[in-house]
Amino acid sequence: MGEDLRTVVDRDPSVRTRAEALLHPALPALWTHRVAHRLHRRGLRASARALSVAARAVTGVEIHPGAELGRRVFIDHGAAVVIGETARIGDDVTIYHQVTLGAVGWWHDNARAEGERRHPVVGDHVMLGANATVLGPVTIGAGAVVGAQALVVRNVPAKARVLAPAAVESPRRQTPQHAVELMRHTASAGCW
Repeated sequence: MGEDLRTVVDRDPSVRTRAEALLHPALPALWTHRVAHRLHRRGLRASARALSVAARAVTGVEIHPGAELGRRVFIDHGAAVVIGETARIGDDVTIYHQVTLGAVGWWHDNARAEGERRHPVVGDHVMLGANATVLGPVTIGAGAVVGAQALVVRNVPAKARVLAPAAVESPRRQTPQHAVELMRHTASAGCW
């Protein structure tokens, strides 16, 4: 727990003391997960799930009790982070808000062999940017950076950078057709 507090102070510039770090929203999620993971490994799956559901209700962070988290994992902000059952996260990983480490879907996963991995493995010293989505049994190599809003469905080599395209300014048009095009693009972006 002390190591987790130091990690928050070291990686969140808005937190200046260990006492202030106690109020960081991700710590209850991480600490509850550590207990839930032990229960899950002992076969007490219902108790483990109850703890993870309670932590999610309080923190907005959903970590399946079966997921394995390394040391000094830092979840900045915490809002809407999802970590699936067979995910493995290394040491010194930084996870920003709205990151998903998920499976590709039940239609694929039900066909996998019992015990086969469905979720990502994240190496040591990886940074996962805000709203990054990593799906399936892929591996993110040590020291890699997954940029904000990146969708990853293939392995990422160690120390690589995978980035989503940056926004570009489009010319401003004031025609009715422009408004229709803008709505079409906006609606397809999934924000409705």
